Amino acid sequence: MADCCDFLEPLGPDASTRVFTLLDDPADLVRATAVSRSWRRFVIENGFSKSLCTRKFPEVLNFSSVSEVSDSSKNAQVGSSSAFEWANLQKEHRVYAMLCHSIISPDNKGDCIYTPVYASSTDNYPDEGIENTLEPDEAVDGMPSYWSSGGQSDPGVSEFLIYSLTGNLVVVNEIKIQPFEAFFQPGHPIYSAKFVRFRMGASQWIQDGYAEHQLATDDNYHWTYVSPEFPMTQENVLQSFKLPRPVCCIGGILQIELIGRVQRQAADGLFYICVCHVQVVGTPLQPSFDVDIEASSSGTMALKYFPESYESFTHKRGGTTSTEDPVRAFINFGSDRGLNHPFLGTLLRALHSSDEEDYVDDSDDNFY
Repeated sequence: MADCCDFLEPLGPDASTRVFTLLDDPADLVRATAVSRSWRRFVIENGFSKSLCTRKFPEVLNFSSVSEVSDSSKNAQVGSSSAFEWANLQKEHRVYAMLCHSIISPDNKGDCIYTPVYASSTDNYPDEGIENTLEPDEAVDGMPSYWSSGGQSDPGVSEFLIYSLTGNLVVVNEIKIQPFEAFFQPGHPIYSAKFVRFRMGASQWIQDGYAEHQLATDDNYHWTYVSPEFPMTQENVLQSFKLPRPVCCIGGILQIELIGRVQRQAADGLFYICVCHVQVVGTPLQPSFDVDIEASSSGTMALKYFPESYESFTHKRGGTTSTEDPVRAFINFGSDRGLNHPFLGTLLRALHSSDEEDYVDDSDDNFY
């Protein structure tokens, strides 16, 4: 160990930054902060946890600020501007490391639709309303269950459906849509769209009460993610549209854009789009995280982290009711590497320690 040296000094800040940005797991950055004082300060001062999180999930850039909300937290004692700045940097490091880990490793994936909000048009309301798309069956009480758009002579006219998800922060992996097959019409036509595209974000109107004309205006939404277009097949099956990566839906609003029409109705010669069922596969991040959305056109968003709730959540994930450090759960579920390392105890204190002197061994200032 006497021959070891800290590569930060000979490499310099620029080359060292290139090395640290190669780390692709937030747990690795937490491990790095446990190596030495210089590594901890370098990782935190350069905001590598935030950079990794925003690099993997660009929608996170919409957060204007972050905060920690803890029932047991002590009042911060800040004696100077530099101490205040260091405390804020440590907070950002903790919050973004935990957020990135939570998005990467979500558990208990399920249908995350809370309620339907709005459809751009409906042919026969309420019999063919958007509420029917939450029914898993094609028929309810012997009656067909589906949403139908209004008819159009132009097959290029698109439609959209808007849903509220089960929280302000939801990790979405895929969306499933089943076009409707009109088994009561000659030939059993299937009224699918040509393509689908998804938008995720927030709306002040849905949170504060809304009128229908506000829901129809795209300017009243703050979209933080827009997917590529996916082709839809003209088949009566639940079609899966897997996103290129997990997406953090900030604001809990999903818009499904149905692009183009393929089926003309024989009775009136107009084109329709009909959807039988919709599912959103993902994981809510509440109660560990939440977001405050300013009710204004700016759509300012502030991320809130609840350490006690994160700890409670990790207990459930691990199947234990015993007290467990949330950082231990972070390391255990983030990666299996290094779990038997002799300095694991030191590592587990690295993320939540507010004083680097609390966990750095003075016997070796560079490496353990």
